[in-house]
Amino acid sequence: QVQLRESGPGLVKAWQTLSLTCIVSDEPIITKYYYWSWIRQPPGKGAEWMGAIAYDGSTYYSPSLQSRTSISRNTADNHITLQLSSVTPGDTAVYFCARDSSGSGAFDYWGEGTLVTVSS
Repeated sequence: QVQLRESGPGLVKAWQTLSLTCIVSDEPIITKYYYWSWIRQPPGKGAEWMGAIAYDGSTYYSPSLQSRTSISRNTADNHITLQLSSVTPGDTAVYFCARDSSGSGAFDYWGEGTLVTVSS
């Protein structure tokens, strides 16, 4: 069974770059036609899709975050990386990685999420 596990710093200072890693187990991230997304949920708010990287390395970003977001992958270590630059306290959220097996936006596997707090 596919497992996703997010890791990264729990606390980031404002205006720094947040970097998170999603380690994927039991499924190569290059498997056709999977998409690997980053999704976040601020405290008390709804979930927000941030972007994705596809099996072929193509990347897709939310228009509202595109200027600050970069998603990359390491196929040898089978993990996905999120970088979010110039963070503010408004970026405080639980960050999840998730798999979309068809590119339809329906996520079938999720990580447990990791809370990132941005301090001012």
